[in-house]
Amino acid sequence: MTIKCFRLFFLVLMLGSAAKIKAFELDIGVVASEGSASSLPAKWYSTATFMEIYVRAYKDSNGDGIGDFNGLTSKLDYLQDLGIKGIWLLPIMKSQDRDHGYAAVDYRKVEPDYGTEEDFKRLLAEAHKRGIGVIIDYTLNHSGAESPLFIESAKGNPTYRDWYHWSDYKLRWTNWTRDPTWHESNGAFYYGLFWDQMPDFNLDNPEVVAYHQNSMRYWLNMGVDGFRFDAVNTLFEHPETGAFDKRKNFAFMSEAILPVVREYENRFAICEVPFHSKDASAICDSAFYFGMHARMMGSAKFKHKRPKLVKDILDANMDEMATILSNHDSFTGGRLNEQFAGNIGKYKAAVTTLLTLPGTPFVYYGDEVAMGHRIDKSDPDADHRLRAPMSWTADPINAGFSSGIPFRELARNSQVDNLDRLSKDPNSIYHHYRDLIHLRNKLPAMHSGSFSPLSIDNGKVFLFERQYKKQRLVIAINYADSSQLVKHVVFGQCLKNLKGAHVNQLMSGIRIPPHGYSILLECS
Repeated sequence: MTIKCFRLFFLVLMLGSAAKIKAFELDIGVVASEGSASSLPAKWYSTATFMEIYVRAYKDSNGDGIGDFNGLTSKLDYLQDLGIKGIWLLPIMKSQDRDHGYAAVDYRKVEPDYGTEEDFKRLLAEAHKRGIGVIIDYTLNHSGAESPLFIESAKGNPTYRDWYHWSDYKLRWTNWTRDPTWHESNGAFYYGLFWDQMPDFNLDNPEVVAYHQNSMRYWLNMGVDGFRFDAVNTLFEHPETGAFDKRKNFAFMSEAILPVVREYENRFAICEVPFHSKDASAICDSAFYFGMHARMMGSAKFKHKRPKLVKDILDANMDEMATILSNHDSFTGGRLNEQFAGNIGKYKAAVTTLLTLPGTPFVYYGDEVAMGHRIDKSDPDADHRLRAPMSWTADPINAGFSSGIPFRELARNSQVDNLDRLSKDPNSIYHHYRDLIHLRNKLPAMHSGSFSPLSIDNGKVFLFERQYKKQRLVIAINYADSSQLVKHVVFGQCLKNLKGAHVNQLMSGIRIPPHGYSILLECS
């Protein structure tokens, strides 16, 4: 079936299956768009700094050792004070894994460990009161194997057999870890790219697509401010080779998925497409720029020269790109504290880069308090160590995360690096994040301005301009272990220091301390 046929099938499906509301107590019925208005500023996401939050690990409100919606709601004032304007929640739908949430079994119910639907609605309402938008993770590619839909499909139920991919023989496709992707069940084989417990949906089936469309409306009607679409590059495969079909993936998102988001005012759609980030930004509001992530980290570690980072910026439409230093997946590296081996100077230089360059920055929860992680080599899931309970206090039992025993080991350094201690130290990484996020919120040139690199002889310093209308900033970041004197004709102009290194003699240049920075504003 071609992508162009989808709309005709959707119309037929809407007319013909409205009466089929329940499937084994699973709601698969039609959900009408309520087009709910947004209380947030227009295109709020284009100027926001986001926090990526794993609800299970953020804050426990009832002492069961598991983070929940009410716990997160209790920390919204903290996020507001930090300057956060957007929250991305890792999957919150009912899942079989009771962990990361990417093995959903019901796309229209919240994870019971996190609370009730009313608890989630309250979270949304309280976030909106503080001017914070909330987007949720949405997995189009696969469900959990314990979904009633897959169970019936595996039984051979003709109504649901074609909701997933089945073969009479095992195809020899493998994924990026060289693991097989076709798995046996009841004498046949189904396709599960990531894991045998995550069978891939057959997105050529219009009933499956309609189920996703209606499920998206379910959450948008509830008031969520958009979606982060997981693994967009994996939605369709070539039928003979198993290679990802980029053209079909992008056409599907453009024709079948994004129009649903557009039914609602002021909603945000961001896509995860690791291998084609710059292309994906043309069909989504934004896409994570994984290539730039490597350049920013490399610059802060002083392994990459500035021109590589500049080229990445100039090659992309940064207004449509999202930037990160780390996230919940181990393929982006470990926690920042681990990646920089505890070198807070380099850590700060990376954060400065993230928050002063163009793009929409996403901060992973806990990085603002330098959370580390324990490495368990016997654990087959390396991602677990990146998802420890948030370090709120120095309590050796629960780090202020819970009044009970946390569901997972605490960060290895929680008794030293935690919000309670770091918030009292004006030179801490916490205040570094907070100061720069607030400055970014305040200055249009910093969150929405153009980018122009400035050429200097000193290869250890990144010097550039950001400009929005008449507001012009000159920003210098020193990636070296020693202080650097930076000279440029721009310093002969009228500039005032906003943040960073103390500046006296602009005419003779500015001296930037090791891993330090300076943000200068052109005099008005």
